[in-house]
Amino acid sequence: MNALTSLSLEIKPGEVFGFLGPNGAGKSTTIKTLMGLIRPTAGDARLFGVPVADPAARKRVGYLPENPAFYDFLTAREYLRFVGEAFGMSNAAILTESNRVLTLLDLQAAADRPMRGYSKGMVQRLGLAQTLLHDPDLYILDEPMSGLDPIGRALVKEIILDLKKRGKTVFFSTHVTADAERVCDRIGVIVNGVLQEERVVSDLLREGVDGYFCRLCGVALASVSSFGAVDCGDGIVEIFVPRDRFDAFAAQMLATGGSFDLIEPHRRDVEDYFLSLVRDSKGVSCG
Repeated sequence: MNALTSLSLEIKPGEVFGFLGPNGAGKSTTIKTLMGLIRPTAGDARLFGVPVADPAARKRVGYLPENPAFYDFLTAREYLRFVGEAFGMSNAAILTESNRVLTLLDLQAAADRPMRGYSKGMVQRLGLAQTLLHDPDLYILDEPMSGLDPIGRALVKEIILDLKKRGKTVFFSTHVTADAERVCDRIGVIVNGVLQEERVVSDLLREGVDGYFCRLCGVALASVSSFGAVDCGDGIVEIFVPRDRFDAFAAQMLATGGSFDLIEPHRRDVEDYFLSLVRDSKGVSCG
């Protein structure tokens, strides 16, 4: 059985691309292929136009594996020096950038302790620190939020958004759809080694709106009873308005003296989209 089948994917410079799929779908295999750790039996892969078999292709890449493992007898600071030297950084640059990324990832307090005493979350944060150290143009991250607590997850998402602002390119795999929805420009869904679809996240969310939850003030309950209105007391009414009726409804409410206290879109999100693709894929269950 092929781990990947006819996978064709191009990531645009400066975008954040989320690679979604259930466990065993082929996400890590794709990333290992890009990093030259696995050789494809057919086709080719390129980074910045350079074949991945050429080590030069990875000069401008920061890579975080799914389960980072380091020389645990080293301290974080010693390991970052090793990484910096591997990328040809000067001693001054290694010192400056090590302090920056250690502070950014909240590892300064543990920077001079052997890594064997680190928690899984600390190891994950160090893994991200070493991808940032040499300021690459492309970041390839395999499950970057794995093993992190909510604070760590929020920090990683902030870092990814900052990289986007700086014009960097980020390609990361995940099966946590909320992470992809928050930070990605585009997503691709892979199931059983086959790329199912690629979508622009903003388009997906906009198309997924099927109506609006509204909280109204100054409206008679009887006038909106056809929408299954709920009287919340104190002159507040809550209703759901289908998308195709909203414009006319809003105009009517405003014309009769009503006002909106809240308008909240009800939509299919990235999780709904992802699950529908997986369910529709032959032989895959989301139960």
